[in-house]
Amino acid sequence: MIHTTANKNANRILLVAGEASADLHGSQVVRALKEIDPSLFIFGIGGDELRRAGMEILFHARELSVVGIVEVFSRLPQIVRAFRLLKKEIQNSPPCLVILIDYPDFNLRLAAVAKKHQVPVLYYISPQIWAWRKKRAQKIARLVDRMAVVFPFEVPLYEKEGLPVQFVGHPLLDREIPEIDTREAVASLGMKDDRPIIGLLPGSRKSEIDRLLPSMLGAAAHIAKGFPAAQFIIPVAPGSNREEIQARVARQQVPVTCVENRLHQALHICNLVLVASGTATLETALMQKPMIIIYKVSLLTYLIGRMMVQVPYIGLANIVAGKQVVPELIQAQASPQRIAQEAVSLLNDPARMETMQRELGKVRGKLGEKGASGQVARMAYQMLNKSGIRD
Repeated sequence: MIHTTANKNANRILLVAGEASADLHGSQVVRALKEIDPSLFIFGIGGDELRRAGMEILFHARELSVVGIVEVFSRLPQIVRAFRLLKKEIQNSPPCLVILIDYPDFNLRLAAVAKKHQVPVLYYISPQIWAWRKKRAQKIARLVDRMAVVFPFEVPLYEKEGLPVQFVGHPLLDREIPEIDTREAVASLGMKDDRPIIGLLPGSRKSEIDRLLPSMLGAAAHIAKGFPAAQFIIPVAPGSNREEIQARVARQQVPVTCVENRLHQALHICNLVLVASGTATLETALMQKPMIIIYKVSLLTYLIGRMMVQVPYIGLANIVAGKQVVPELIQAQASPQRIAQEAVSLLNDPARMETMQRELGKVRGKLGEKGASGQVARMAYQMLNKSGIRD
């Protein structure tokens, strides 16, 4: 149980954001909620962004974030400890509302606890039931009171089960990106504007970085053979260990620049991006940057996933587009040699790069309008009013 005087506030909201992207999106929701009602006390699982937004962090998201079915066992003790902490909190001092963001295997179990104790649940960023385990929509409808989805094709999946659902648009559209001067950005990031620039985005989770960064750095070495003037940059993801990444980079023969908190500037100056499958593919798509999506997990996770996944693509940019706009290199294909081969092929084909940019521009139009965070905050506040908390 939380030992704080804020416990006396009747308007307590438990929020769970178990990964870096959810931490960012959750922070925008918290800020929007605080604008509606500064007296709200919001606590739970999150990261540095949610802490900065004013949420009390009981358990840091970096302790829980992992990719893959098998890989989750490496974090199982922390996950179990965090779950027990929140379960005890709901049992002993039930919040007025639970907001769950993505992170489905953990959050759906917590939703069951909330349901048992009659605490309303708002789920933001739906589990990817459209990709696998579609029957899970029935279970979700039993446990969740309202669903806020970020892709329009998710709406009918929940309407079919009678769950109140609202398409709010993608939260990435809410991020204010200032006008970027290309020459200034190139100079400030230590690059040269007369040479190709290739971005390396290995993800934010340690497990992703461990699996993907060596392949990306190896690919950089191979690319440099075909393009000796090529420059490489890693915009280190929030929550990642920059020192560890730089140590890995230092062991390579190809110079790679690492920068923090400069993602949009880094993407802006890139000619091509090598990117881990996930939300980063959408961020790259929104900036219409040609990319190669890379996906690599343990063999067992991949084999299990292959049997269960029901969509033809791995990358969200391709899934939203409804076709393969950008190449995907999966498992054995994601070798340094194969990545470099694809990258060199793209760099040598400006017409293909231009076509890719045009198609990525269409992806933006399928993600809705700005204002997702505000809509979710209003949904949450309506649920507090409906339950009589705010009367």
